[in-house]
Amino acid sequence: MSDAVKESGTRLSSVAWWKYPLWLLLGVGFGAVLTKAQVISVIRVRRMFAFQEPHMFLVIGAAVVTGVVSMFIVRALRKSKTDVSGQPMEFKKRPFQTGIVAGGLLFGVGWYFTAACPGPIYALIGTGTWTALAILAGALVGAFLYGWLKPRLPH
Repeated sequence: MSDAVKESGTRLSSVAWWKYPLWLLLGVGFGAVLTKAQVISVIRVRRMFAFQEPHMFLVIGAAVVTGVVSMFIVRALRKSKTDVSGQPMEFKKRPFQTGIVAGGLLFGVGWYFTAACPGPIYALIGTGTWTALAILAGALVGAFLYGWLKPRLPH
């Protein structure tokens, strides 16, 4: 059984069948938004890393602000201690971990060289950017390696 299933206490088979098409539709919509916002544009990503234009920084900043505001609203208005799936919803501070910094740097280097972060990989494939299959393969290998190395890493 995977760690995610152990931690959440839910099994994929216990999820209502009708939610899968809904999630697929939401994913396609998210990909359309990423494409329309030019977040998957190699040119935009390269210009961001060269500090030539603020477009990507503004998109990322807007996402961070939206997340922070959403969390404040959820905290202020929540009537229940559980999320929509019934899982406990906790907001707790986490200690600083050097692995987060190392992982962030590795992520940034990968993003720079591939001009794609994990979010838009499927949108890139959907738009016919077949080189994104190599990026997807790299992301899957990286996820596998992390899962394999996780017990040996300082957490």
